[in-house]
Amino acid sequence: MRTFLFLGSAQRFSDFALLLLRVFVGLFLIWSAWDSITSTEQMHGFAAFLAEHKFPNPEILAPLSAYLRFAMGVGFILGLFTRWAGIFCVVHFAIAIAFVDRFDGMRGIFPSGSLVVMGLYLATHGAGRFSIDATQRANDLPRSNGGVRFKI
Repeated sequence: MRTFLFLGSAQRFSDFALLLLRVFVGLFLIWSAWDSITSTEQMHGFAAFLAEHKFPNPEILAPLSAYLRFAMGVGFILGLFTRWAGIFCVVHFAIAIAFVDRFDGMRGIFPSGSLVVMGLYLATHGAGRFSIDATQRANDLPRSNGGVRFKI
């Protein structure tokens, strides 16, 4: 009854679910960077957007942001350096919230906030079994046995 109640059998699909999360987020990040990477006009437009929101050195930050998003996307999809990609994702989208999204309330914060949380999850949990990281044993780092456990 306990297994049914808490859906313990669903855990066997966790690596597949993690793969889907990585691919979904990775494709989004690549898609969001693609126009800026492939079009000088789009890159200039992105730099103008950053300048409008008072980012320092927008002509440097625009390509840095676009190529970083692209690299994070590739890393997530392949499961390569996933923890680093997760950390960069957290920092990148926390900056987006601080400089741009916070002015639009919760609806404005939600997309970047979701990417912050997903990046945090991937940075702390790694890429899972279906990844290049797994072939390099990057996911085999020891985990703390501490934490909060609730007894029912």
